[in-house]
Amino acid sequence: MFSSLSQKFDAIFAHLKSRGKLSDKDIKETSREVRRALLEADVNFKVAKQFVSRIEERVKGQEVVKSFTPAQQIISIVNEELTQLLGGT
Repeated sequence: MFSSLSQKFDAIFAHLKSRGKLSDKDIKETSREVRRALLEADVNFKVAKQFVSRIEERVKGQEVVKSFTPAQQIISIVNEELTQLLGGT
């Protein structure tokens, strides 16, 4: 399951790497794809919805760190939220 989910996340974030700046449309599209990947991995709908909501809030509420590309910033946020969701460490 984790291998499949990892591959889906790689595909989702691959198209963001070439972007210099993310639009709201990019954020919504990425959120939708992350939600879809989680649901396909049999994650509970409510959990997936809450997870994606937290990611969207963090992405929209933060300035992109200058040393990160927007894609790296989103990947970092998703990683932190997944770590928290799965137990914290």
